[in-house]
Amino acid sequence: MIQLIVGEKGKGKTKILLDKVNSEIKNAHGSIVYLDKSTKHMYELNNKVRLIDVSSFNLASSQEFIGFLYGVISQDHDLEQMYLDSFLTIAKTDEEQAGALLDKLQEIGEQYGITFVISISVTRDHIDDKYKEQIIAEL
Repeated sequence: MIQLIVGEKGKGKTKILLDKVNSEIKNAHGSIVYLDKSTKHMYELNNKVRLIDVSSFNLASSQEFIGFLYGVISQDHDLEQMYLDSFLTIAKTDEEQAGALLDKLQEIGEQYGITFVISISVTRDHIDDKYKEQIIAEL
């Protein structure tokens, strides 16, 4: 399953994402991973959340990003939720290709029982209609 936090760059999506992950960790039965483009928010996250700085892995394409996600999933059989901040940047994609990547994340989520909570710098108008119901916050 995927959940989306949408809005233009600089509107506060990361704060909402951080608040959500920190509140969810209290009720989580499995582990939670937070993927970001830097370690800037390390001290804002609960210490039970695993922060991964995706930029340190030099990914070159969205296909490599998907492979990277499979690697994270394969190392953590209790993985329950993944939070993806700055989605377009860390996934090496753009607004036009984001829909196909969301389809793949939906498929991965269903296959492995993982919820993806995604912060993406686009407006509701640029989200595929099939994902508009999964928007949990709009800025």
